[in-house]
Amino acid sequence: MNPVAFSIGSLEIKWYSLCILLGAILAYILILKEAKKFKINEDFIFNLFFYTLIFGILGARLYYVLFNWNLYASDIPSIFAIWNGGLAIHGGIIAGLITIYIYTKKHNVRFLKILDIIAPGLLIAQAIGRWGNFFNQEAHGTATTILNLQEKFIPRFIIEGMNINGIYYEPTFYYESIWCVLGFIILLVTRRKKNIKVGTICSLYLIWYGLGRFAIESMRTDSLMLGPFKVAQIVSIAMVLIGIIIIILNFKKSKYEDLYNNY
Repeated sequence: MNPVAFSIGSLEIKWYSLCILLGAILAYILILKEAKKFKINEDFIFNLFFYTLIFGILGARLYYVLFNWNLYASDIPSIFAIWNGGLAIHGGIIAGLITIYIYTKKHNVRFLKILDIIAPGLLIAQAIGRWGNFFNQEAHGTATTILNLQEKFIPRFIIEGMNINGIYYEPTFYYESIWCVLGFIILLVTRRKKNIKVGTICSLYLIWYGLGRFAIESMRTDSLMLGPFKVAQIVSIAMVLIGIIIIILNFKKSKYEDLYNNY
């Protein structure tokens, strides 16, 4: 598996970077389209997206480096080589949420409403970004057999890509990508409903991704650890709980109060 998509002179462009870029572009298009329905200023969305993307990537890298400090302590310059992989999505989500909160607070725009607008785009970006892990042959699961993978109807090119040094591995990146695509479809269908409340879409994102990531993380062999616990599973549980709390609070509101689709 060649992680390099193409070269420009001595500059190598990695598939990992292209997948993240493609996911970000598609997310921005979807977010902007939805924001226009609510007559939200395009410059506001562009600036918000720009800052969130930058700080999200920095947060994802910082999160990964902190929990793998033993790998970087003796090679500080490698911390900046994000094209080689090593971005933790939960770190990106946390940094992104902080950025969005500060930016919406500054411009007096409702935080939860913006999260609702962003959530579907974020899921599809995650689905695309996971393919960067495929080209880097990382974020995979435990060793398995080719027969087991064939029985799961996994495309052959993925099976071959998961053949690392003669050993086949579970393509957990693929499972998560499919899970994110399904979640993306669910969120798009849900937000078309007339009586959904502000916060419903982002709460469904938190619950859907949290549940999927918790299950998939149990199969991974490269998890970030906090003592005996997998950090991603701890954060995933927190995401699910926060999502449930938001839904419970919304149920306490009257039927036509605080509707998402009020233009």
